[in-house]
Amino acid sequence: MGYDIIGDIHGYAEPLKALLEKMGYERQDGVYRHASRTAVFVGDLVDRGPAQREVVDIVRRMTDAGTARIVMGNHEFNAIAYATPDGDTGDYLRPHTPKNQGQHQAFLDAYADDSAGYRDVIDWFKTMPLWLDMDGLRIIHACWDREWIERVVAAYPTAPYVPPTMLEAAATKGTWEYEAVETLLKGKEVALPIGHVYYDKEGNPREAIRVRWWDETAETFREAYMGPESHRDQVPHHDIGGAHLVDYAVSEPPVILGHYWLEGEVGPLSSNIGCVDYSVAKGGPLVAYRWNGETILSVANFVWEGSSVGGD
Repeated sequence: MGYDIIGDIHGYAEPLKALLEKMGYERQDGVYRHASRTAVFVGDLVDRGPAQREVVDIVRRMTDAGTARIVMGNHEFNAIAYATPDGDTGDYLRPHTPKNQGQHQAFLDAYADDSAGYRDVIDWFKTMPLWLDMDGLRIIHACWDREWIERVVAAYPTAPYVPPTMLEAAATKGTWEYEAVETLLKGKEVALPIGHVYYDKEGNPREAIRVRWWDETAETFREAYMGPESHRDQVPHHDIGGAHLVDYAVSEPPVILGHYWLEGEVGPLSSNIGCVDYSVAKGGPLVAYRWNGETILSVANFVWEGSSVGGD
């Protein structure tokens, strides 16, 4: 059995259908199926794109039929928190601020006239695990941080699934659960040197950056930065002193990520770490990695639909 790990879709159904068909999946009785392979989605199905419900429908039909598996992305987690009342404050676990609503508007609009459908999809999001640890392959949305994973497992017997008690804690700044989910679903973050600010893809000022948590060769903040290449020049060249690293040995199973809005040529990040998010919501390709049991990831096993520097 091979696995086809598919990157962040963000409501773009046409590239998803084209990519599935390119990889040999056929739609039978409303479900995309492959004779010998299983799709795995890295999360972030929703927000931004024009076909929110169609993407959810395609992926949900596949997971229900057993032709696909999925892990939770930060956008699914945020959607759950946005829809869940906070019993302590009377607000929601993710407050309905203009910024939060704006990031989520495409999904909200798709279900504006279907409150039952909206609740049903939110309930489905709640069934998604934070990670998958399969035989020889690991899948997580942003960062395989063993310390956080082990702490979640020790505290919550349902792990990698998120129970209501963990959801509330993980949506509350200042808790260890918040830091754990932030790292697993958004990536490790390191504060910039005092006086430095980074503007993210939506123009929001930030005093910390997501980092290349596996890259022992990175010596400066700029070298350790993980995100859209076009933003790298904003990051200072100050020494980072190894603060970005997470313990993940090259001898460990390959791990495939999404989340990072990569740009440019498609390929592995290291011998056993790959990312399949190449910014489809900004006109980039929708990318998949076709895993066949190998311990060293190969550029030849990446496939994509849409434009990419260097191929296809």
